Amino acid sequence: MVDSFGTIKAMKDYADKENVPIMQDDGINYLIKYINKNNVKKVLEIGSAIGYSAILMALANDEVEVTTIERDEKRYLMAVKNVKKLALEKRIHLIYNDAMDVNLSEKYDLIFIDAAKAQNIRFFEKFEKNLNNEGTIITDNLSFHGLVAKKEEEIPSRNLRALIKKIKNYISFLKTNKNFETDFLDIGDGLAVSRRKK
Repeated sequence: MVDSFGTIKAMKDYADKENVPIMQDDGINYLIKYINKNNVKKVLEIGSAIGYSAILMALANDEVEVTTIERDEKRYLMAVKNVKKLALEKRIHLIYNDAMDVNLSEKYDLIFIDAAKAQNIRFFEKFEKNLNNEGTIITDNLSFHGLVAKKEEEIPSRNLRALIKKIKNYISFLKTNKNFETDFLDIGDGLAVSRRKK
């Protein structure tokens, strides 16, 4: 018997201790509900980290398959270990690479973007062709710990200001995208749910 509860708790503790960004509880709960409600079978995740969200998405129900991409070797190896612990190797496919160098031909019901925030527009444009017609692209961290709502002068470092500017650019990109309609949700660290226009 696989102890998924214990493994997930251990992953959360590890992420907390090692400062690995994983999804907030509200965000992951929304994602799981979304998968079940919208009959999502195939998911592409950009940014595996230690495999936390990929595992929880796969555990949403037995029919979900997740392909997830991670470029950080240490985190990728940790994700592989966690997926094995839960015997999910058949349903979670891990790719060790920079997402911008990965070319996929498959189509997915859901694409989940949770990687380098500064690259969100590039990820969206690169992988939207892999989305089913009825599919959805969900992006995490759009409020970035509340910093996106702050004035520029309130943000302490220059690097952080540059990152926040890129997240704001991504939000504008979604708002003005002619092919997608996006809902911005104040859930977890801020989610964008983008559906292809009919």
